[in-house]
Amino acid sequence: MTLWSGRFDDAPSDVLWRYTASQTDRRLLAVDIRGSIAHVGMLADVGLISADEHAAIDTALHQLAADAADDTFEFLETDEDVHSAVERRVIELVGDVGRKLHTGRSRNDQIALDIRLYLLETSAIRRRQLTEFAGTLVELAQANADVIVPSYTHLQQAQAIPLAHHLLAYAWMAVRDRSRFESLDERMAVSPIGASASGGSSLPIDPYITAQRLGFPVVFPNSLDAVGSRDLVAEYVFCCTQTMVDMSRLSEELVLWATSEFDWATFGDAVTTGSSALPQKKNPDIAELARGKTAGAIGSLTSIMALQKALPLAYNRDLQEDKEHVFSVDDALGGTLEAITAMLASASFHPPRPSSWTMALDFAEVLVGRGVPFRRAHEAVGRLVSRLLADGRTLDDVNPDDLSAADELFESGDVALTDASESIRRRMSSGGGSFESVAQQIEALQRLLS
Repeated sequence: MTLWSGRFDDAPSDVLWRYTASQTDRRLLAVDIRGSIAHVGMLADVGLISADEHAAIDTALHQLAADAADDTFEFLETDEDVHSAVERRVIELVGDVGRKLHTGRSRNDQIALDIRLYLLETSAIRRRQLTEFAGTLVELAQANADVIVPSYTHLQQAQAIPLAHHLLAYAWMAVRDRSRFESLDERMAVSPIGASASGGSSLPIDPYITAQRLGFPVVFPNSLDAVGSRDLVAEYVFCCTQTMVDMSRLSEELVLWATSEFDWATFGDAVTTGSSALPQKKNPDIAELARGKTAGAIGSLTSIMALQKALPLAYNRDLQEDKEHVFSVDDALGGTLEAITAMLASASFHPPRPSSWTMALDFAEVLVGRGVPFRRAHEAVGRLVSRLLADGRTLDDVNPDDLSAADELFESGDVALTDASESIRRRMSSGGGSFESVAQQIEALQRLLS
């Protein structure tokens, strides 16, 4: 069913139909019906349809809403899009009065409304998933509060830290990811319905009534912008993609930690896979797929940005393509959050102790505490490291003679600086990798996530 056939003598060709008709937007069925219910309510409020007409159309729309909820709504091949499918079915149910459903609106403001309603719903789901994901990391941090690992810079061991500090870094990323969705919600909660095709309507419609019925606190200020812009879709795709990038970073580490070379973590059998050829294998496929799906998300973000770059105001059919990208990225994020959370929940951690070299900075800082300029202290410890390496030794093997040869301000008791637990306990800087900082972070995250 087309909503524009009156202008044309010939029916759409098969070529036109195959290329232009969209099935991608069918997942918007429930929100399209919800928007239509609000719209016909407004039409009745302003007197554009009678109370009886409103009752008939409203009853039909609620029947469609029930069909959508139990997945029994039937789309036809002749439905050009979700909007025409809804209108077609309403007319089937109530006859000609159903043709008044589209009074005072266009598919241009209708789709702008639908996508906002849909993304507001999915945003709430993603925020709940991010809360669960971050909560799982916090629980793991609590359970492994005493486990010590090296931190890394340039993928080289840097300093000794609690494993919990490393896990909580990803929890803080998730909190920021969640906040981006929250912030976007404020900008999405602006009703575009009433903008019509581009310049509004000569009919006495009231966009504020429709917005109020839908729970939108704000109505569009400019009809061209309302129907011709998709920056909010792009922003939603960015929020998803940035979250996917954060998940991909974690996934890369989960893959490394599961290797025999790192041997930091083991994941449950129920969330890992095997090899068709190698009986010994246990593969962290969830994490690998998360990395792969992130590549697709980045591609979709690029596409949605390029889609907008040369569009004159207002609506252009190019914008039909936005849904393919936003749905794909959102689906990928939803599945990834669910799967990575389950994978993490199954983890047991057993990392080896960090190298004694991760205490090198402690040796420099003890000299700084005695008044030595940091650059001189750095050079002294560098000489100490070179001496030990030349002898095939590590900091675990350091003795008072090594220290005095490096700098006369070292004391014999400084050999104890190679204790990783003590290194962590000495940390005083706020937000650093100390046991006290980890406890403070866990408390702060628990408050935020509750």
